[in-house]
Amino acid sequence: MEKTGIIIKALSGFYYVAVEDGVLECRARGKFRKTGESPLVGDRVMIQTDGQGKGTVLNILPRRNRFLRPAVANIDTLVILASQAIPVTEPFLIDRMTVLALRQGVEPVICVNKSDLAAPEPLAAIYRAARFPVVCTSAETGEGIELLRSRIAGKTVAFTGNSGVGKSAILQRLCPELKIETGEVSQKLGRGRHTTRHVELFPIGAQTYVVDTPGFASFDLEHMEPLRKEELADLFPDFLPYLGHCRFPDCAHRKEPDCGLLAALSAGDVQPTRHQSYLRLYEAAMQIKPWETKND
Repeated sequence: MEKTGIIIKALSGFYYVAVEDGVLECRARGKFRKTGESPLVGDRVMIQTDGQGKGTVLNILPRRNRFLRPAVANIDTLVILASQAIPVTEPFLIDRMTVLALRQGVEPVICVNKSDLAAPEPLAAIYRAARFPVVCTSAETGEGIELLRSRIAGKTVAFTGNSGVGKSAILQRLCPELKIETGEVSQKLGRGRHTTRHVELFPIGAQTYVVDTPGFASFDLEHMEPLRKEELADLFPDFLPYLGHCRFPDCAHRKEPDCGLLAALSAGDVQPTRHQSYLRLYEAAMQIKPWETKND
């Protein structure tokens, strides 16, 4: 019997597929080895059941997006966790993630955690000004958890953040029955131990799934299609009102005269850290050779 479902876990060559009446343990058809494309957590798939709680993945339905590290697909929202307490999150790490998310058609939500230990401002203010949804939370006290829950309702969501900011603790608050193992932050290093052993999609409400992912290093632009410098400014939503108001049509918005974006920066309409991140990403994109990017 054929059914359609969603892969909620991939582990040791087995795919656990959620269907209407439960979860089936499946293997993938041999054709996937020949084509070199593997099913991913988050994939909508067609399976053949054997009537005994097991099945075979026959086909992967069209994907909206995919990420290589971690290996997930069909993400609606990327919740980027940050902190003003130990560890203090560098804005560039957040900005790199927002660029990656927007490029894949994924909505970024900034979640500043540990508000019980340190005021979430000014980090939260940077991203409110940059027109991103921002939620301030405390996994310890429960502050902001219900607001976050409502913000991700009905979506497939990935959580990411530098180690120690509380990804697992926030997931535990959102769904206590998950019993996700959490790690302590090293006082010496100012970062947490990795506790997530595999990528898994957890149902936490009607049509709502979350994926626990490793730290920022695993969500890296180096493992995506190279980013062209020409497309970078369009991936900063707070820059958009000022693009197209420059003297030069091919303005790079770095140090050119009569640049609309630089004028907005000088006027205080663009956050300095956002432009600094843009410059760092632009420099990295300049190192990409033309043949390393796909032609549209």
